[in-house]
Amino acid sequence: MAIIPQQTFFVWSEIENLGDLERLRLVLEYMPDEELMRVLEKERGKGRDDYPVRAMWNSILAGVVFEHTSIESLRRELLRNGQLRFMCGFRNGKVPGAYVYTRFLRKLFEKEEMINEIFNKLVDELEELLPGFGKNLAIDGKAISSFAKRENKTKREDGRRDLDADWGIKKYKGVREDGTTWSKVVKWFGYRLHLIVDADYELPVAFEVTKASVSEVKQAHKIIDKLNERHPELIERCEILTADRGYDDTKLYEKLWDEYEIKPVINIRNMWKDGEETRQLEDYENVVYNYKGNVYCVCMETGIKREMCVGGFEKDRKEHGTLKKFCPAKEYGIECKYIWRNAK
Repeated sequence: MAIIPQQTFFVWSEIENLGDLERLRLVLEYMPDEELMRVLEKERGKGRDDYPVRAMWNSILAGVVFEHTSIESLRRELLRNGQLRFMCGFRNGKVPGAYVYTRFLRKLFEKEEMINEIFNKLVDELEELLPGFGKNLAIDGKAISSFAKRENKTKREDGRRDLDADWGIKKYKGVREDGTTWSKVVKWFGYRLHLIVDADYELPVAFEVTKASVSEVKQAHKIIDKLNERHPELIERCEILTADRGYDDTKLYEKLWDEYEIKPVINIRNMWKDGEETRQLEDYENVVYNYKGNVYCVCMETGIKREMCVGGFEKDRKEHGTLKKFCPAKEYGIECKYIWRNAK
């Protein structure tokens, strides 16, 4: 008989290679949205049902899967693609008008908590299905521009104005190979997406959408606490949370390590304003450190700088634990008459 090879468990290429309609079929089949559908259908009652609730919802999901940037783009796709209309549930061949989507989206906005619960149910399923899901997390923010170009002077709510967005600014800076510094400022009007993902499976576990001006660090505290409330087992499983230097914040380090025992792996900002590369460690004549916290031993005769060896972590030492540092000459067998035999 023919042997059917077993597919590798959860390989993204197997999903990406599927056709568009097949990927949509998977989304529609596994989306835990039955409760939401029943609530919306009950609210509609015995009114007109030219465009069923489930068909409208399925078409919204199709717009997400196919990355349509507007309702008009989605409607054009539905008009030309009969298979898509049938899969969504529009049996009469008609495509909803823009005003129909406006009313339906307004209904969905009222059900934000239920939609968030759908997301949380999917995260619960991933925890059961994927080995080690949540062990390594990463957090980042993303700018989302509004279709509006600026704030509206008229604050009247009529569905045509974006009254929630505001201006966001993000600054980037660094040092070139020749030692000169560079900086870049990005400004946008809209929102900011705050996202925590599993770094191994590249799947989201928590998110928040805020105004563009909301600080990434401040929102990180809130989203981590909310993740602990809704998925405490995932936070308990987490060992490492990585982030860029925009999340370099002492209070965030303390929250992650002291409250949740999660190791923060976050790039450190250079807060030294004097341009120094290293500074001398207090009470030690030949030991220096840089702004990243790397510690070096400087040879008293040659001036050669060698990074000191890490000898482990003492969690109970001092207030927040201590990294032990050993003399590089002693550990590497380097001849040095100033060898530091008790370097810790």
